[in-house]
Amino acid sequence: MKLLVTGAAGFIGFHTARRLLERGEEVTGLDNLNDYYDPGLKAARLRLLEGYPGFRFTKADISDREAMEHLFHVGRFDRVVHLAAQAGVRYSIQNPHVYVQSNVTGFLHVIEGCRRNGVGHLVYASTSSVYGANTRMPFSERQNADHPLTLYAATKKANELMAHSYSSLYRLPTTGLRFFTVYGPWGRPDMALFLFTRNILAGKPIDVFNGGRHQRDFTYIDDVVTGVLAALDHAAAPDPAWNSDAPNPGSSSAPYRIYNIGNQRPVALLRYIDVLEQCLGRKAQKNFLPMQPGDVPNTWADVEALARDVGYRPCTDLETGVKHFVDWYLEYYHAPAP
Repeated sequence: MKLLVTGAAGFIGFHTARRLLERGEEVTGLDNLNDYYDPGLKAARLRLLEGYPGFRFTKADISDREAMEHLFHVGRFDRVVHLAAQAGVRYSIQNPHVYVQSNVTGFLHVIEGCRRNGVGHLVYASTSSVYGANTRMPFSERQNADHPLTLYAATKKANELMAHSYSSLYRLPTTGLRFFTVYGPWGRPDMALFLFTRNILAGKPIDVFNGGRHQRDFTYIDDVVTGVLAALDHAAAPDPAWNSDAPNPGSSSAPYRIYNIGNQRPVALLRYIDVLEQCLGRKAQKNFLPMQPGDVPNTWADVEALARDVGYRPCTDLETGVKHFVDWYLEYYHAPAP
């Protein structure tokens, strides 16, 4: 297949593009290579992708309508994996306009490109953050998710609603994937595991919010990518059991699906730190802080819908996943092994 992967120099985008290339697909990777975090890390990911003969890179911003129209017109993609976005829950509080430009306007350009150019299936990134003020665990796609706590979450919820409208109006198959705290090698420097590792190795304290009482459904990158590809290969179809008198938010009479991708095993933040300390052979200096605006106490993914429809089952335990990250970090940054 000819595939477009947006955000190909990003964490999940890089791993997704590489897995697609390894199975023989022709992949166009799109990224704007912005400086939200170290562009050198993005460039290093791209260098690995460029080693595959089936990869072609385009530098462009999804919010650039003319560039996106041209890309879709010449690309003639069979399917699209849309992972480009302005990420970061806390960053959205300080920079709201950037989020709307990238996550709403940019998403419109992607989905318009799909519907105008005969794309057979759009798979796009959503987030567990859409559950917002919900406290019923585990989080299920069948739950209402209309109380986001940050603009980032609101933009992702907007993507889901926009996708449904296109699936309904144009019968464009769309699948939204709500990712739960993804971690692993080549991860984002603004994420907790990366920040903790860097500070522990430097002998600096780590900030532990909410007294470390958070629980997160930490999900290893390889499991996430397995889920992304399985969803991509099963184009969304109308749900024959969908009832407009009691609508299921996760499906529709249109070719539309929403799925959680998580590990289905929430872990306390202090346990996460403990595993990291064991892998590094060093103890962390912990700076305990209150909960931050926009944070939620716990996340826990119900992944039964994705398991039922595409056979998704996460298989990487926390100890293995954190060790893989630490091994990569020590090699990439030439840090001395513990």
